[in-house]
Amino acid sequence: MNSIQKENMKHTPFRLVILLQDLEFGGTQRYAINLLKHLDRRLFSPELWILRGGIDMLPLARETGVRIAWLSGSKWISPWALIHLFLRLVWSRPQILYTLTVVPNIWGRLFGRIVGIPAIVSGWRNRVANQYESILWPLSNRIICNSRALKEFIIRKYSIDPKRIDVVPNGIDVGYFFPDHTQRKKEPTVLYAGRLVEQKDPLNLLEAFRLTLKRVPSARLKIVGDGHLKNAIEQFIRSHSLGSSVSLLAGISDIRPMLRQAWVFALPSAYEGSPNVIIEAMATGLPVVATRVDGVPELVEEGKTGILVKAGDPQRLADALISLLTNETLRRSMGFKARERVLAHHVMDNMIQKTEQVLLDTIQDINA
Repeated sequence: MNSIQKENMKHTPFRLVILLQDLEFGGTQRYAINLLKHLDRRLFSPELWILRGGIDMLPLARETGVRIAWLSGSKWISPWALIHLFLRLVWSRPQILYTLTVVPNIWGRLFGRIVGIPAIVSGWRNRVANQYESILWPLSNRIICNSRALKEFIIRKYSIDPKRIDVVPNGIDVGYFFPDHTQRKKEPTVLYAGRLVEQKDPLNLLEAFRLTLKRVPSARLKIVGDGHLKNAIEQFIRSHSLGSSVSLLAGISDIRPMLRQAWVFALPSAYEGSPNVIIEAMATGLPVVATRVDGVPELVEEGKTGILVKAGDPQRLADALISLLTNETLRRSMGFKARERVLAHHVMDNMIQKTEQVLLDTIQDINA
């Protein structure tokens, strides 16, 4: 514990609100829940505020023991939800407001400044976010990114003061995510877990897997997730007669059984921040095939813990899958080194401590 933390120990814990759009399955939602679960209660008294419905991860959120405030139960973010947010900020006046996801980053910052919230910290976890950053970034005392690439991107695009941006790499519970080779499927199995949206490009993976089957006919692909591309994925599976080789499964809160059954984890995103699910797969001892975009190369060490390919290139993606599915020695070596890398760079305690330090530094700067 450093001197700032020791000084803050003498005072009442800072009232912290984490503002999220929803509790649907997603890496940002999981990050927020992990923070709420592990933040030092001697330093922070946290709450979670939700702008709209979406309860996939509500059971996990409740396990944190923090107060959860629903500003609206609607499927969409209604005007009432925004009015409720403004009024709640007026009534509660937290000392720190941490906004995550696009709509909270817009309205949380605007209302927070109007109301006079002392410290506003904003999260940037994706480089494609229409949240008027060129106008609104001055409203944030600090911005937290989960990768160096993302920090460099928003500095270039929005001319943000670099001193206001902190990089806090994602971290996971390595005691929760660990290998269990006894659960591995006999069939060569590729796993995708994520939202079924254009950003993640699951249709590119399907095309790559179709090509993979020509070399590895016994291969299987499991797609786990929800999103508006579900119908297009189902149509692709039908039109290419892949029903016996591809399984499309709804999103789940505990992905560990799927990870432990797989041989390889694949994430073909068109763009990314720093995906939690890659770290979870690596911690489970899986080699990763992913696209060389944004913060992904900071997670996957090319040729050592996985294979990186150009986005939107199904043939290269297929080649990478084939090389791992047909080479057990390479697969095991990469999986072992993948977990070692997570243990060295992405453990939960480091992420929590660095986030706490940013929040405390923000308060310290205000009081200086």
